[in-house]
Amino acid sequence: MNYSVGTPPFQTLGVIDTGANTIWMQCQPCKNCYKQNTPIFDPSKSSTYSRIPCVAAECLTEQIAFCNFNNGKKHCAYKAIYGDESVSEGDISWDTITLTSSSEDIPVAFPKAVIGCGHNNVGLFDKQSSGIVGLGNAPLSLVSLLRPRTGGIFSYCFTPMYEGDVKPSFLHFGDRGEVSVKSAVPTPIIVNSAVPFKYYLVMEAMIVGSKRIEFPRNGEEGNILLDSGTTITFLPDEVYSELEGEMVNAVNLVRTDSPMKHLKLCYEVTSGREYQIPTVFAHFKGGAVVELHSSNTFMKVSETKICLAFSRRSKAILGNLAQQDILVSYNTEQNTVTFLNTDCTSEL
Repeated sequence: MNYSVGTPPFQTLGVIDTGANTIWMQCQPCKNCYKQNTPIFDPSKSSTYSRIPCVAAECLTEQIAFCNFNNGKKHCAYKAIYGDESVSEGDISWDTITLTSSSEDIPVAFPKAVIGCGHNNVGLFDKQSSGIVGLGNAPLSLVSLLRPRTGGIFSYCFTPMYEGDVKPSFLHFGDRGEVSVKSAVPTPIIVNSAVPFKYYLVMEAMIVGSKRIEFPRNGEEGNILLDSGTTITFLPDEVYSELEGEMVNAVNLVRTDSPMKHLKLCYEVTSGREYQIPTVFAHFKGGAVVELHSSNTFMKVSETKICLAFSRRSKAILGNLAQQDILVSYNTEQNTVTFLNTDCTSEL
């Protein structure tokens, strides 16, 4: 996602993550930072940048914030730890964020936005980006910041990320973020009491061919997290086992070893040879059905190898690969998500 921070505006690029709430970017001075292809933001050159004091409501509200003592002075800091053990640490600060309005084609500034200025960022971060843009539903997230103008509505459409030339994906807020196709059925966002600002859904079943794989319920809570910041999809053990078994029965390719820890079912592929991967139909509460095609269920890990992009985990996550070529629209006021299978290379 392209946006600008500071005054004068400093253009930068962040990875959108619906599983996170904080906006953070790498900042100078960078004590221990990952390689970034674009210039790193220097807060000393922004006239609107200021660190947030510990007593500020923003420091007390932000989930990953804490009070840091540095050279006898107190200020608000953060530490974000991700599932792959990547870490970002730095200051919780105020600065102006500027976005370009597609409807008006003019920049719109949001002063005193809460950002994380990361001085220690280590792990598997994308060198094309400066950090993370959290799209969770917490009070200080970008979604909440834009809510007065957008009504809490946004959508994204990811183009295939692992097939040849990657074309730009898109992200819309407000009216353009809604799904206008009447046949698209919304599914409710279930507020999980332990993590109330994340997007949990209820998946009822996965259907492969004639096999219906029931998804275990979790009482009144959602049973799968919709997370654009996670690549592969994680399923409960019994669901994964049945899905893998159906794929083994349906895919007529030679099995091969996996080069990656989480991916267990892999096949050899030959250039020019056609092969069939069965479509998986994911059924959600409320009647929403999403078609998961081969680009959603398998990923190319080398020129001659593909692997099932699902793995086992007690807490299920629908990752970004499973969301490719699907318009995903969030309405955080009505607490719904709507899916629409589409060609994301053609902006809607």
